[in-house]
Amino acid sequence: MNFKSLTDKYKLSDGNEIPCIGFGTWQSKDGEECYDAVLAALECGYRHIDTAAAYGNEASVGKAVSEFLKQGKCKREDLYIATKLHNNDHGYEEAKAAIEKSLKDLNLKYLDLYLIHWPNPIKTRSVWQTANAGAYKAMEEAVREGKIRSLGISNFRQHHIEELLKTAEIKPVINQIKLCPGITQPETVSYSRSQGMLLEAYSPMGTGLILENEQMKKIADEHKTSVAQVCVRWCLQQGFLPLPKSVKADRIRQNADVFSFELTERECSLIGTLKDTGIVPVRDPDTIQF
Repeated sequence: MNFKSLTDKYKLSDGNEIPCIGFGTWQSKDGEECYDAVLAALECGYRHIDTAAAYGNEASVGKAVSEFLKQGKCKREDLYIATKLHNNDHGYEEAKAAIEKSLKDLNLKYLDLYLIHWPNPIKTRSVWQTANAGAYKAMEEAVREGKIRSLGISNFRQHHIEELLKTAEIKPVINQIKLCPGITQPETVSYSRSQGMLLEAYSPMGTGLILENEQMKKIADEHKTSVAQVCVRWCLQQGFLPLPKSVKADRIRQNADVFSFELTERECSLIGTLKDTGIVPVRDPDTIQF
């Protein structure tokens, strides 16, 4: 898709729309750091903010969003706010309470997107299938009650998705996974797309480790951009929705400036197949220790 700005949108399989780039808040410390970062992102044009209960910063995200709306700089319906279920809250009753807590912490009447953060956390490992089914049922009820607009999943592989779809009445429209130079997860991407899901890319810069890669620097120099901008642009050209993160205002602005250049097919292929990047491999969701 030929996106031209941060407010351009992907159409989701449930009919809703989502801004093509989201602002990530993982590792943004609750309090002033996260508040300032989210406000800076909104000021420079981001309209899609991604957080999670596990990040511990929903209150700061909500405070920044409330302040921006209070200033009259946009309407609530112009924003897209996403958060995720904590690993400790898998199960029907737990998820119901977790959704209410996120709404309260974010100071919102509804969430645009709510995702199951991990499919198989250690707390419910022996019963992950039923725990996910119960949590997802609570999420579906919240959709019917107008508290959530769209449902998604994160870090799910094919067998997790297949299990969830056995009981789901509302199909998830997004799978948020790690996608960055050298990490393309083709099997998960292909299966997710076959089930009507858009892929969101967290850690699109490989948590910063890719920024010193010589091949990436060369591509960035060709386009007179930063390596970070190349990473975000590459995600868009693969049909992914990138979630770049930073707590520095200048980098937040720079990471959003990706609409004035285009990578060649050769460059995209090279980026996708990069070796020895130093990036931490994808975690196995069935063996995570949290």
